[in-house]
Amino acid sequence: MVKPKHAFALIFLVLLIDQLSKYYVKTHFYMGEELIPFSSADWFRLHFVENEGMAYGWKLGGSWGKIALTVFRMIAVAFGTYYLLSIIKKNYHRGYIWCVAFIYAGALGNLIDSMFYGMVFEFSDVYEQNMARSFWMEGFRGGYESFLHGRVVDMLYFPIIQDGRFPDWLPIWGGDAFEFFRPVFNVADASITGGVIALLMFQNRFFPSEPQSQEAPTN
Repeated sequence: MVKPKHAFALIFLVLLIDQLSKYYVKTHFYMGEELIPFSSADWFRLHFVENEGMAYGWKLGGSWGKIALTVFRMIAVAFGTYYLLSIIKKNYHRGYIWCVAFIYAGALGNLIDSMFYGMVFEFSDVYEQNMARSFWMEGFRGGYESFLHGRVVDMLYFPIIQDGRFPDWLPIWGGDAFEFFRPVFNVADASITGGVIALLMFQNRFFPSEPQSQEAPTN
């Protein structure tokens, strides 16, 4: 049986890793800066970008789109809190509860960025190549946006295939260069994606179908 304190301990751990990694990159990298931590593994990189929208760079247009997305995240997290407590109380399969907890933690991590980062961090300028300061650091010049308009910090980049090309016979993209995996993401995105993939992979184990009763044949 999964207890609420165990689920929220997992959520706190994911949030802690997510927010610490974002804070470090935001205050130690200039926009667009890239670092290869291990020279023997250039397929793993830290690449600082900011995302105004959803996971993996998807976004809605304009200021109102940004507000709508942040409000939607707030509603989703509020519902997620109720739902997570509900399935724990009903003693759902522990694997299902852990998956929901990972998805919830990721949604909450990106919501924090959207709500507060515009107020607590300086603007990250790609041209001046300056590192942004936070409001508790000396010399803070003010936030770059207002409440609900913060940008999500992304930094995890895995260009496993860097110089690939589509086959010439492929329609539309034939012969074009491609890269896998192109999107830059963060720990919160990974938590959401991992939770969803695990749900899809193990749904039959989480929700086993009840055996159908067979009626006795009638003469």
